[in-house]
Amino acid sequence: MCQWYAFHWTVLQLERMMNYWLLVLTLPLTLIAEDNLEAQYARYFEAETRMLTERCLADIGSRSDWEARSETYRQQLQHMLGLDPLPKRSALNPVITGRLERGDIVVENLHIQSRPGLYVTGNLFRPKEISEKLPAILYVCGHGRMVKDGVSYGNKTNYQHHGAWFARNGYVCLIIDTIQLGELQGKHHGTYKYKMWWWNTRGYTPAGVETWNGMRAIDYLQSRPEVDGERIGVTGRSGGGAYSWWIAALDKRVKCAVPVAGITSLKNHVVDGCIEGHCDCMYMVNSHRWDFAQVAALVAPRPLLISNTDKDGIFPLDGVVDVYGKTRRIYRLMDAENHIGLHITEGPHRDSQELRIHAFRWMNRWLKKDDSPVTIPAEKLFTPEELKVFDTLPEDEITTKIHYSFVARDQGKDVKSAESAELLKRVCFRGWEMNGDAQHPLHMVEALQVEGYTVRIIPLETFTRGLDNRYLTHLRRRHALVGQSLDGVYLSRIIQQLTGLAKQHPVQLEARGPTAIAALLATLYVPGIQRLTITDIPSSLDEGPEYLNLSRYIRLEQLKAFVAARTELVITP
Repeated sequence: MCQWYAFHWTVLQLERMMNYWLLVLTLPLTLIAEDNLEAQYARYFEAETRMLTERCLADIGSRSDWEARSETYRQQLQHMLGLDPLPKRSALNPVITGRLERGDIVVENLHIQSRPGLYVTGNLFRPKEISEKLPAILYVCGHGRMVKDGVSYGNKTNYQHHGAWFARNGYVCLIIDTIQLGELQGKHHGTYKYKMWWWNTRGYTPAGVETWNGMRAIDYLQSRPEVDGERIGVTGRSGGGAYSWWIAALDKRVKCAVPVAGITSLKNHVVDGCIEGHCDCMYMVNSHRWDFAQVAALVAPRPLLISNTDKDGIFPLDGVVDVYGKTRRIYRLMDAENHIGLHITEGPHRDSQELRIHAFRWMNRWLKKDDSPVTIPAEKLFTPEELKVFDTLPEDEITTKIHYSFVARDQGKDVKSAESAELLKRVCFRGWEMNGDAQHPLHMVEALQVEGYTVRIIPLETFTRGLDNRYLTHLRRRHALVGQSLDGVYLSRIIQQLTGLAKQHPVQLEARGPTAIAALLATLYVPGIQRLTITDIPSSLDEGPEYLNLSRYIRLEQLKAFVAARTELVITP
């Protein structure tokens, strides 16, 4: 019987090895055939997105449902923006560096620090004559680059006409720069352009920084003696439209919001390809697996105008209307349907006068109780040089490198070995819950090389070799936007196959390089791994495969210790 078993086992291993080498040798041909990979991914994302879309707000059937769940949703969004826990509200240290007058308005060039060293540059527009406390507008800027001779004047200078209009119509308006296109230039393009996939592993998105800067800008507005802190609105266009959503959703001090061209459906982004036209600041790290109507609904029941053009290629009309319809239902449940509006005007993705007029009227209606027609045009009155804040950039700034430190690390430092697998499944691998309507292409590959009792993980790169670089970039970004990562999906396949082997016999697992981190994680979820040998492991989790939020909650040494408590762990150089 033992001889028969040994012979049968040998034949089985030979068959596995032949299948493996057949896969490797034919892989380039497989990747070339569209229906074998790109079409499979397209079908997968369509099915996965449909599931998330159908699930969005489906559990809300009454006002009491929303009141019971909305704060949980708000905390989830906070988490996905890297703002859970919220950073400490340190001193803003506001400094006014210049003052301008033009007709009946005054502009102050200023900077605040939303965190020590995280400088936010801005221009504050106000009427010259003020006799009472005024409503205030926070204007957050889109991607309007203004650089001359290598000097950035900030995207605030591109959007100055909005601030001027508000000031000429009885508002205080603070326009703030973004970290990407401000006077201090940080990064929005970590995954989009620079392959910094560790941003997702850390749970970092520049959307979180822009949100926090906006919230601290509201702190500053409320500190101003001429501002009525109970009448604050937020608006912005394109990137600024997206930040308007995040800020209004998380900060209830915003009493009125007009996000312009800043939101559309998950389907538009993932299935229709809009994600390829957007940088990282437009997205949360979607580990709770939301569609975007769930963001919009968090503004309810406060006055909200969703504004867009009808030919916007990166915020398509069908998705905008879909978000509006789902959000309007929540407003209806809150008996506040008159507080939400949809404004669509003709045109492409452009900052048109038609869009601005309706935004101005909406703010007037809700913050000034004024529904009269808008007659004064929005005009640029200043040169970029006049609106510049810094003569010399501060040496203690962290704005240009905030992505390294913004998200608090080691948030699972008190977790114990027995709790680790469940914690990581909850905060990193919620995306393992996949839609059965379309199988993920990685769940159809052989992830393991088996030689007797020794098992080696086949590197993921084996299955992505030959893919167009741009396609692979946005393939990874699509995964993140449905709450997964390409490496995380592959890890689930590794675990699936390891579990089957471990039920048959003891497994001795071996892994090298970045794959060693996958092996450590797999060992947390597969009982029966007798020994794990890892070689040439990266020095940190940020340098390994992309797993959403992983390095935010656990350190590599901690992960090794958890694995060593379960199995024999051998680490070699």
